[in-house]
Amino acid sequence: MRGQLFVMTGASGVGKGTVRAKVLERTRLFYSISMTTRPPRPGERHGVDYYFVDRPTFEALLAQGGFLEHAEYVGHLYGTPKAPVERALSRGEDVLLEIEVQGALQVKERMPEAVLIFLVPPSLSELKRRLVYRGTDDPERIRRRLEQAEWEIRNAHRFDYVVVNDVLEEAVRDFLAILTAERRRTERMGEALSRALARDASLEEELEEILRRSHGGTGD
Repeated sequence: MRGQLFVMTGASGVGKGTVRAKVLERTRLFYSISMTTRPPRPGERHGVDYYFVDRPTFEALLAQGGFLEHAEYVGHLYGTPKAPVERALSRGEDVLLEIEVQGALQVKERMPEAVLIFLVPPSLSELKRRLVYRGTDDPERIRRRLEQAEWEIRNAHRFDYVVVNDVLEEAVRDFLAILTAERRRTERMGEALSRALARDASLEEELEEILRRSHGGTGD
């Protein structure tokens, strides 16, 4: 069976990377690494958190049709390389993308079966606090991120699920519950249903014999 595609998105600073890391520790998913033209933040590693490239490199791959989705966000390009995702899904692996909101909506248009999970902060004030204490953006960029976040939250109804990232462990637990529920949908449980209907002839005979004996039906 083809794998299931899960897409995590949400406003910048909402904690997508932290939730994603915890989720990947606790369940088996193929994590598709995105590509971006923004510089790495402290602690981020090329080929682990993102593929960090310059704009000409990104645009060359885009011209070749090499992205499942792409978007420009606060002056930087982001995209999901198509080939690794398709290979993993074809192998039957469930895939997780962590991408920006515009890109997530593109994925939904191209792959309606994708499950979109939207992370929201407990409030815009809390989101601003996180962005300020993260210390990676100047005041103008923070203002732009907050304006973008407000638009994104107002469009949360376009996504399949919403998870509030207030207490980290609760957000991770909610995220894992969504994965489990989607994996248990009837249309994805065909093999289990087939096994549930299977009959073992020797076991059936043994049980019939036990029933006859328990009811005195030995024929003597």
